Amino acid sequence: MQRSFLLYFLITITGFIFIGRLFQLQVIEGENYDPIRNAAVKVEYNYPERGYIYDRNGKLLVANQLSYDVMVQPNQVKEIDTLEFCKLLKISKKDFKRRFKKAENYASYLPSVFLKQLAKEDFAYLQEKLHKYQGFYIQKRIIRDYPINAAANVLGYIGEVNEQKARNNNYYQQGELEGKDGVERQYEDVLRGEKGKRYLHRNRFNRVTGSYKNGAYDTLPENGKDLTLTLDIELQQYAQKLMKGKRGGIVAIEPSSGEILALVTAPSYDPNMLVGRKRSPNSYKLFKLDSIEKPTFDRGLLAAYPPGSPFKMMNALIGLQENVINTNTSFTCYGGFRYGNRSNEFMKCHCDIYGRPIRLKTAIARSCNSYFSNTYKRIVENNNKPSEGLDNWNKHISSFGLGNYLGYDLPAGVPGLIPDGKYYDSRLKYAWNGSSNISNAIGQGEILTTPIQLANFTAAIANRGFFYTPHIVKRIDDRPIDDPKYINPKKTTIDKPHFEPVIEAMHEVFKTGTGKWSQVKGIPICGKTGTAENFIRKEGKVIQLQDHSILVAFAPKDNPKIALAVFVENGGYGSTIAAPITSLIVEKYINGFISKANKYREQNMLNLSLQNIYDLQLTNPEEFASGTK
Repeated sequence: MQRSFLLYFLITITGFIFIGRLFQLQVIEGENYDPIRNAAVKVEYNYPERGYIYDRNGKLLVANQLSYDVMVQPNQVKEIDTLEFCKLLKISKKDFKRRFKKAENYASYLPSVFLKQLAKEDFAYLQEKLHKYQGFYIQKRIIRDYPINAAANVLGYIGEVNEQKARNNNYYQQGELEGKDGVERQYEDVLRGEKGKRYLHRNRFNRVTGSYKNGAYDTLPENGKDLTLTLDIELQQYAQKLMKGKRGGIVAIEPSSGEILALVTAPSYDPNMLVGRKRSPNSYKLFKLDSIEKPTFDRGLLAAYPPGSPFKMMNALIGLQENVINTNTSFTCYGGFRYGNRSNEFMKCHCDIYGRPIRLKTAIARSCNSYFSNTYKRIVENNNKPSEGLDNWNKHISSFGLGNYLGYDLPAGVPGLIPDGKYYDSRLKYAWNGSSNISNAIGQGEILTTPIQLANFTAAIANRGFFYTPHIVKRIDDRPIDDPKYINPKKTTIDKPHFEPVIEAMHEVFKTGTGKWSQVKGIPICGKTGTAENFIRKEGKVIQLQDHSILVAFAPKDNPKIALAVFVENGGYGSTIAAPITSLIVEKYINGFISKANKYREQNMLNLSLQNIYDLQLTNPEEFASGTK
């Protein structure tokens, strides 16, 4: 009797265990059940079309084309003629083993890419014989196509999902494609769409017998959304042509919206280089081999330069706001500014106004170092508390977006550097004042900014005290962006009345000042040329190289349509290269063409190459040491 009871008890317990497990699988985990992990289920993916990308005028920038990948699911592979299969794929037996091992290590029950992007002729031949190789199949894949050779740094590229991400992300399988840089990366979730899945039931002989659960788990693909960028591709192409043979960055922004009109890095590359089977050898060339030119390094977003003289406008605005100067305040320049008693503690100036009082308008137009050195000292030493004074200075500058990432919708960026009181308190072991870091007065010293930061700073001046966060996407599937981050203005800490005298002075730069030789008839340009010193260290010695040529500008003076920053590495004075490039871009955007009167300027810039300087700097940098600003 006891034995019978024990038997019944065990049967009952076993039954409850089975019922509990079934309840767990069917009810508790049913909604989250993934049939792909069932050995009796084969999954087929139907990949959606990736979203197209257009410029602000509707010109197609990124399209799609079909590609064919050989897929493998290792646990379904049986005995095959390896040599024949390798011959079909045009790979070695060693390569076959390596690829198969990689697929096994990823997951034997999951499909992964065995050989990507077959040529069309190879695909047709292989498809006829593929039935002989169980566990292998062809997967159609969408890859990118770039009709216009421009803006590679903005658009980015797509590449394979790595093993780690495939393991940790439920959406991606190893070997699938995702955005790796630029807009492709930033808007990956929008562009990729949703892939469709079809689950097929297999019998014990691994033959497909029909749809799994009558298609209960099947899903249809959903194409990605199209993007319309703020980019003007014609302006982008033109700016890229002007930067041929040069290194640097150009950023152009529409002040009234924060929309990025052009984002140029030089040198650049053809975006089609990173498409298809040629991507791998080209990737090595672009990312590894070319470590000097760095065509994949976006200088508009990532290169942090001393801003040079354009920063004088910042110190002018802060000086006016803090009431340490006004429009009638004057300083006398004696060829520079002495900030110490030693013979070398003297900052030279090239305003060519010796021994006469200089007011704000003239100081900006003629770029007087003495004027802004005195202004900076007054700002920092206000109330005889330099650390607090510099903190206040930093606060004003930060309100323009300098010293941070700005928050634009592109994945690359650096914050630059705007020092504060703590910065010098920790580095200078003695009491310091405005003279201790006087180079900040003219945009040198520790200050570092990127071209997009300076372009945004210029847009804030153009708007008389506010700006919109720069952004590259205008519409998603014909729906304008509505993110408050990009459509709500950010106000600076400078009161609106203080901008007018600075703007008048910037206009004077192009009328009678350092930019007068780059005027455009009929377009009142406001700007500021700059020349940033450039140093390298070689064999323990600090060597000053050819200066960087800089210019910031907006136009027209009233109701501005474009604000921009131009950086040309080792270009010398801002008036020689950056200024004519600026005027050409402004004229091209506002008028839509270059006038006959400026065709000579255009031809000069198109023909100008600094490659000989870049080449010789590698071997004999001493030959290119420049003088002071």
